[in-house]
Amino acid sequence: MNAQRTSVAVIGGGLGGLAAACVAAAREHKVTLYDKNAWIGGKAAVLHEDGFRFDMGPTILTVPRVLERIFAEAGRNLSDYLDLVRLDPQWRCFFDDGTRIDLQENIDAMAEAMDRFAPGKNAGEGYKRFQEISAHLHDISNRFFFWKPVEDLFDTINIRANMNPATLRDVLSLRMGSSVAGTIRSKVKDERLAQMLDHFTQYVGSSPYGSPAVLCAIAHMQAADGVWYPMGGTRAVAEALAKLAGELGATFQTDSDVASLRIENGAVTGIVLASGEVVPYDNVISNMDSIRTYRELVGGEVGEHYARKDFEPACSGVVLYLGLNKRYDHILHHDFVFSRDPEEEFDFIYRRGEPAPDPTCYLAAPSATDPSVAPEGGEALYVLVHTPYLRPHHDWSQMFPAYRQVIIDKLKRTAGMSDIEERIVVERHLTPQDIHDRYKVLNGAIYGLASHGKFMGAFKPGNRSRQVRGLYLAGGAAHPGPGMPMVMMSGWIAADALDADGKVENLRNVS
Repeated sequence: MNAQRTSVAVIGGGLGGLAAACVAAAREHKVTLYDKNAWIGGKAAVLHEDGFRFDMGPTILTVPRVLERIFAEAGRNLSDYLDLVRLDPQWRCFFDDGTRIDLQENIDAMAEAMDRFAPGKNAGEGYKRFQEISAHLHDISNRFFFWKPVEDLFDTINIRANMNPATLRDVLSLRMGSSVAGTIRSKVKDERLAQMLDHFTQYVGSSPYGSPAVLCAIAHMQAADGVWYPMGGTRAVAEALAKLAGELGATFQTDSDVASLRIENGAVTGIVLASGEVVPYDNVISNMDSIRTYRELVGGEVGEHYARKDFEPACSGVVLYLGLNKRYDHILHHDFVFSRDPEEEFDFIYRRGEPAPDPTCYLAAPSATDPSVAPEGGEALYVLVHTPYLRPHHDWSQMFPAYRQVIIDKLKRTAGMSDIEERIVVERHLTPQDIHDRYKVLNGAIYGLASHGKFMGAFKPGNRSRQVRGLYLAGGAAHPGPGMPMVMMSGWIAADALDADGKVENLRNVS
């Protein structure tokens, strides 16, 4: 029996909360997971409608090593719980000038394709140099940022212990002061190809013009570890994690909204449910948005401190779930239908705070990989367009019909889907307001907090609360940030920090 076994409440059953529950339970803590909704999985929900099945939230799975590590905590093999299919090409890209190119996993093959796509621009060699930078940033991220609770630069580097030339070189090579867009364009001179590479930052809901260059590491993660589809959809990931947590003894309380934390002498002692019931716990892992956790669940001076901090919500989005009676053969499982002008697009979304007039559309068309998503010959088409997070004047009940038409017209014009409206037999949607109401996120932000700021934009609230003992944070608004693998890593980090703190406390008690 684990000597430091404690009772742990996990607030929020998204992928970060589920990962935290699995790891904490594997370390023999007594775990109860609470979710305000009737289902477990958070944004990784599923929509069934007239024979179509749609993943409602994330659809691109990268870096499966994170999942493998979570299952390994319990001595289990991921392959016994999930059937993962590798996708290559990874995306198909449609540009406003009518050209298209596929993003391939193999760097040399992709470089050759780029040279054919943009002859005379040395784009292939530029892409290889970009990937070298990306690989180096990935290596530094692994050593300084990943798998540890981080809130700022001082959590990553012990200046006194690491004041040596090698560490200083690593800090300098983080390219602090440079943006993702600037780093890409210094190597890849074709604007269309640069636009394709910019969109790795869309995994974290941020502008490539405002994001720090360290986020270029995402490009190497995807080239090295691939893009994967879990058979059954992303929902299958949530179900696999929930199954593992249950096997390890975790229990689930759905339709249970946590209203606040009970805090005594600066330490968590339990949770207070919306019903008024107080439930004692030794520790709490919150998978709710980190800023809302501090503002709403902690409150007081700590909540005011985080309310004053200059954290910006990431973008939100409009999602269309379109059941088509006939699939399009010219689109791949994943596709990007790019805007005519990325600077204009990101300026509207991130600076003006208004929907872009000509947006980039991300498409997931999974029927070729997984025929079970649609009736035979049909398609469960998922369309995501990023929008600003909610502003006070945004009324999406009024804005949606016109913006839906902007999206449909874009697909007709740029993606070769001129008859899409005739093929739609089922249609549902989410707006930023729906996302805000459905999940406890900040101002409808899909990806937590924006990664803006060329120097410190990669940092999020840490996984171990500095203000409240026994409170740990997971999810896209906590370190290391949004995107499926990072969110699940945040759950592992939160549970690992909780476990490590328990061991330290036990040693103190023994001595």
